[in-house]
Amino acid sequence: MADDKDIYSEDGREELVEGDEISPAEEGFMEGAEGDGQGAKCRKCGAVLGDDLIEKKVGNELCRFCSDECAEKYSEEKG
Repeated sequence: MADDKDIYSEDGREELVEGDEISPAEEGFMEGAEGDGQGAKCRKCGAVLGDDLIEKKVGNELCRFCSDECAEKYSEEKG
């Protein structure tokens, strides 16, 4: 297996997926973690997202929210 630090680089993650050491889903998770988890927070309120997150396209961007309420409020603001 590659060094643990390799999972935090794009090349390292690709290598690990190709070697079947991590799944494509794990690669995506680590890509989000590379930016200090920026992709793991509600776009409206900043709450940490769990498995029950809401995805909604706002404009040309796919956004993630902690609830339908946050998704609707954000959409209205950006509307």
